[in-house]
Amino acid sequence: MAHVVPTPSLPGATPVRGGTSDVFGAREHRAAALAVPVAVGLVYGFWCAAIRRDGGPITGWNVLFGFVCALAFAAVWTGVRLLAPRLKREPHAVLWAAFAGVALGFVHSQTGASVLRSAFIAVALAVPVFLVLFYRYYTHEDAAGHRDDR
Repeated sequence: MAHVVPTPSLPGATPVRGGTSDVFGAREHRAAALAVPVAVGLVYGFWCAAIRRDGGPITGWNVLFGFVCALAFAAVWTGVRLLAPRLKREPHAVLWAAFAGVALGFVHSQTGASVLRSAFIAVALAVPVFLVLFYRYYTHEDAAGHRDDR
């Protein structure tokens, strides 16, 4: 089996656990922790507003709906990011899967589809998200439940 050869870290990079280097500093990570949910929230809000508009004219209510969706998405994402790491691996994976499923189910409900179809779409996304995240969290913890987040 091939192994990665250790290389010297980049100038200015901070070493982290496992011998790899972190190119970004604490300031950049703090900025990204705020900027990423806002940026993805704006994309989500635009997506919701565009689906609801259905090719019609852009109205003030449609723009307001998009911004409210963006704000709600970013706030819930931030809440999940703060709460999820404190949970054990099963509820941690369930929380992210529920967030992903509800987010997609809501977007799908804006098409005018039935509640049952939107719920089916949400569950169809939430199940694979749960399986992938549970596997990831299960393989990155020791027997005592201590995470090895590399």
